[in-house]
Amino acid sequence: MTGRLSLGLMAGLLGCVSSQALAQAAAQPENTPDDIVITAQKREQRIEDVPLTVTAVTGERMRDLGVNSLSEVALYVPGLRIQEQSANNPGFVIRGITSDSGSAQQGARVTLYYNGVDISRSRGAYQDLYDLERIEVVKGPQATLFGTAAAVGAVSIISARPREGFSANLTGSYGNYDRTQVSGYLNAGNDTLAGRLAFAYKYRDGYVRNIAGDPDVPNQNQGRVNQDDLNGQDQRGIRGSLRWTPSTDVTADLVLTYDGQRNPGTAFKSRVFAPTGGQTGDFGYAELSGSPFSKEVLGKRKLGLDRDVYDANLTVQVDLAPGITFTTVNGYRRFNALETFDADGGPAWYLEFAEDAKGDQWNHEARFAFTGDTYRASFGWNAFLEDGFQRVPFSTEEGTYLACSVAAAYAGVRQGLAAAGVPTGTGCVAANGTIPAATRATALLTRGAATQIPYSSEFTNYGTNQAYSVFADGTWIPIPALELTAGARVLIERRKSGYSSIQPNSRILAAGGVNTSLLGTANTNGVRFTAEDSFAAVLPRFNALLRATDGLNFYATISKGRRSPVVQLAAAAAGTGVRPNLQSVPEETVWNYEGGIKAALGGFTGTASVFYQEYNGFQVSVTQPNGTALTQSAGSAKNPGVEFEGTYRVSPILSAFGSFAYIDGKIDRGNNVAPTFAGARFRLQPKTTASGGINLRVPFGSATFYAVPSATYQSKVFFELPNSDAISQGGYTLVNLRAGIELAGGRYRIGGFARNLGNEKYLIDAGNTGGGFGTPTYIRGEPRFYGVEVAGTF
Repeated sequence: MTGRLSLGLMAGLLGCVSSQALAQAAAQPENTPDDIVITAQKREQRIEDVPLTVTAVTGERMRDLGVNSLSEVALYVPGLRIQEQSANNPGFVIRGITSDSGSAQQGARVTLYYNGVDISRSRGAYQDLYDLERIEVVKGPQATLFGTAAAVGAVSIISARPREGFSANLTGSYGNYDRTQVSGYLNAGNDTLAGRLAFAYKYRDGYVRNIAGDPDVPNQNQGRVNQDDLNGQDQRGIRGSLRWTPSTDVTADLVLTYDGQRNPGTAFKSRVFAPTGGQTGDFGYAELSGSPFSKEVLGKRKLGLDRDVYDANLTVQVDLAPGITFTTVNGYRRFNALETFDADGGPAWYLEFAEDAKGDQWNHEARFAFTGDTYRASFGWNAFLEDGFQRVPFSTEEGTYLACSVAAAYAGVRQGLAAAGVPTGTGCVAANGTIPAATRATALLTRGAATQIPYSSEFTNYGTNQAYSVFADGTWIPIPALELTAGARVLIERRKSGYSSIQPNSRILAAGGVNTSLLGTANTNGVRFTAEDSFAAVLPRFNALLRATDGLNFYATISKGRRSPVVQLAAAAAGTGVRPNLQSVPEETVWNYEGGIKAALGGFTGTASVFYQEYNGFQVSVTQPNGTALTQSAGSAKNPGVEFEGTYRVSPILSAFGSFAYIDGKIDRGNNVAPTFAGARFRLQPKTTASGGINLRVPFGSATFYAVPSATYQSKVFFELPNSDAISQGGYTLVNLRAGIELAGGRYRIGGFARNLGNEKYLIDAGNTGGGFGTPTYIRGEPRFYGVEVAGTF
């Protein structure tokens, strides 16, 4: 049915254009200064001439909007959501499909590219935005262009390259919450050798007050550390670029980047575990105290993130002959991230975790491109290798854990404590924030032998993954107005997973004859289990582009996407020992059927598209009662949608812009594979999103007044599968403003900014690790930020 629908759609697109218009349609027009030129198909093209749904956000547009993070940019891109729970745990969502797993054993669903190299592993994927040429968001499966991880699309970040001549820029801003940002670049060189050095530093106090350990505020002081306020920012980045052009036929680019964070903790706030004083709302103060043994067990004294990412990229392009180009892209990336977090969201020494993730990635790609009057073609190969691990240490106090847990396995323990007058379960923290269990549970359970028993454990998953592929694309141009493209990638993967754990038995439970770890996880005593498997796939795409006029194009596409199978390895008890527990999750495949219109008519430029996606083996991730995330197949799913974006130049001083997306992705009803998820909407994807604003630039004398008010909207979103209203966020609108004066022809700028001008209260996530233990936590979104900014370009 869907194949007939797509053929009918293409026929309809062809039929709606007259033969006279086809005869008049010329070959691709020459670029003009107002054109946006992108490289989504690995060659420079006007965005109107690319037969894909692509959004390009230029560095200039980001500056106009006042956005400088991935999550802020995504608000203005239809079909894209980026959730920054922290720089260590971003969630990339394209058309309802989320890629955010931290497991080293799993592949990504959404490809994130940085200067042509795949950086999709989530713990190493976050990249600060400064001194960029543009960001390209390509929607729909793009295996031949961006590799197997582009199951539903790709986000490509392209940094500014060195140019001939001398130039420099320095931009600074300051605002509430001590928000301080400084960025800039220095460019120098000639037509043979040029270099560019860019940097950014961003700091902001946390906007969620954390009273834990504050000597001036009553608190339980469980961590004995004066914790920082939460959801703050302390990050820095530097990038050095070198461009060598020894002749008109050869261009070599070397880009070296460092990205680092020292951010305070994430505000996982509980609705049931109150801080001292009893305030339990999502938007009040918190008391996240961590563990008294945080340094020894979790690796950091305070809650927060220490993350370092090092990236090297070498791209060489050679024009071998007229119409023949060879390009090779080579990259190496290393990330090292340690994040400590209080997963229970309250003052008790209960669920204190860390995530220690490290990884190395190597990427090599080579591509030959051929261009003629009636054809274009390319073929090449790619090798992607990665080696990494995710280690998760855990700290708690045994009596407190047994009292606060809601697990059925410990119901008898809780009954005994309750009979002795100790509140248990979600009542283990009193309404005023005090913790009766912390002072009484261990003493009662050990009959006075101990008042506190620290407990720690850890598990680690490993991934050594290799992917080798060859790919080819061919475009036939039978007449100047029509382009027909077909391509495919042939992929071979070798995935090797590892698992180890140190899960000692509970001393309290052992005294009662029950030998188990507190988390109920099998103990390998540090021995690493391994499992591996190999997979192969063929991923095709078909595209058509019809130029009705110089400013009106129609396009249609059919493509297949795939998320790799998961060699999911853990451990399970076997009699008195332990054995590997291997669960192989089949590949997730999607067929994408899409058509659209691209227009550049008069003062209007824009794209409208409609798509329909069919999933088989839809993979979902579910947090288990021991805090681990388990991937499983949820059967089939459907995802229809409509997207639109456009800009209209009303006059030389005023333009308006807007976007809209309707995406109705759901797991199929009547699903026998995983009936729990049947009918559930895709997580993190609102059904409706929209954005809009105006860009006003009024010259007076040698100066220009500018103002860019804008607003973004999203409808209700579910944060977890299966859907629950308790783990969701209703629709909300954010209003932003940037305004000021430019002097000396735009070389100098002074102005102000405000984000979330109405101080809207909303959540960016809910559920989280605490949800796996029956006590979900909630992370609030950013409040109103405002300040002043100055900039100079030389």
